[in-house]
Amino acid sequence: MNDTGSIVLFTILAFSLALVLIMKKDTIPPQLKRMLALVAIVLVSCSFFLIAFSLLRAGG
Repeated sequence: MNDTGSIVLFTILAFSLALVLIMKKDTIPPQLKRMLALVAIVLVSCSFFLIAFSLLRAGG
Protein backbone atom coordinates (compact mmCIF):
# COMPACT_ATOMS: atom_id res chain seq x y z
CA MET A 1 0.00 0.00 0.00
CA ASN A 2 1.53 3.29 -1.12
CA ASP A 3 0.45 6.21 1.07
CA THR A 4 3.18 8.65 0.08
CA GLY A 5 0.74 11.22 -1.27
CA SER A 6 -1.35 11.10 1.89
CA ILE A 7 1.71 11.48 4.11
CA VAL A 8 2.98 14.44 2.09
CA LEU A 9 -0.43 16.13 2.18
CA PHE A 10 -0.79 15.53 5.92
CA THR A 11 2.69 16.95 6.54
CA ILE A 12 2.02 20.06 4.48
CA LEU A 13 -1.28 20.69 6.24
CA ALA A 14 0.17 20.13 9.73
CA PHE A 15 3.03 22.54 9.12
CA SER A 16 0.68 25.04 7.49
CA LEU A 17 -1.55 25.03 10.57
CA ALA A 18 1.47 25.59 12.79
CA LEU A 19 2.71 28.42 10.55
CA VAL A 20 -0.70 30.13 10.55
CA LEU A 21 -0.87 29.87 14.34
CA ILE A 22 2.58 31.43 14.66
CA MET A 23 1.77 34.23 12.22
CA LYS A 24 -1.65 35.06 13.72
CA LYS A 25 -0.82 34.53 17.39
CA ASP A 26 -1.82 38.08 18.33
CA THR A 27 -5.33 37.88 16.84
CA ILE A 28 -6.42 34.49 18.22
CA PRO A 29 -8.22 34.48 21.61
CA PRO A 30 -6.06 32.97 24.41
CA GLN A 31 -8.30 29.97 25.18
CA LEU A 32 -8.59 29.03 21.52
CA LYS A 33 -4.89 29.64 20.99
CA ARG A 34 -3.93 27.10 23.65
CA MET A 35 -6.16 24.38 22.20
CA LEU A 36 -5.04 25.03 18.62
CA ALA A 37 -1.39 25.00 19.72
CA LEU A 38 -1.85 21.59 21.35
CA VAL A 39 -3.55 20.25 18.22
CA ALA A 40 -0.75 21.64 16.05
CA ILE A 41 1.92 20.04 18.27
CA VAL A 42 0.19 16.66 18.04
CA LEU A 43 -0.23 16.93 14.27
CA VAL A 44 3.38 17.98 13.66
CA SER A 45 4.61 15.18 15.94
CA CYS A 46 2.53 12.65 14.02
CA SER A 47 3.88 14.09 10.81
CA PHE A 48 7.48 13.55 11.93
CA PHE A 49 6.62 9.99 12.96
CA LEU A 50 5.01 9.26 9.60
CA ILE A 51 7.98 10.68 7.71
CA ALA A 52 10.44 8.61 9.75
CA PHE A 53 8.28 5.49 9.40
CA SER A 54 7.98 5.87 5.65
CA LEU A 55 11.74 6.40 5.30
CA LEU A 56 12.44 3.29 7.37
CA ARG A 57 9.92 1.27 5.39
CA ALA A 58 11.39 2.48 2.08
CA GLY A 59 14.90 1.54 3.17
CA GLY A 60 14.01 -1.97 4.26
